[in-house]
Amino acid sequence: MSASEASRNFSAVLDAAEHGETIVVHRGGRRVALIAPAPRANGKALLDVFERWRGRDELDEAFAENVAKARAATEGDLDSDPWLD
Repeated sequence: MSASEASRNFSAVLDAAEHGETIVVHRGGRRVALIAPAPRANGKALLDVFERWRGRDELDEAFAENVAKARAATEGDLDSDPWLD
């Protein structure tokens, strides 16, 4: 879709992306942008890894500290917009 078309139909472009489509935007016959669905994640995969490693003795203190920091970072709603907070 051309940049002009994307501009005129931006709401429809966002609807398409929300439904899983990736839109290629071109200007002057060259690809200039992709509008794609935003990944949805809440840290569950990372938490699953932490759970599998919980209680293992072979972890050193530095690694354990890094894991604790990463766990703390996964708390809360990661799908929220940090710019609105």
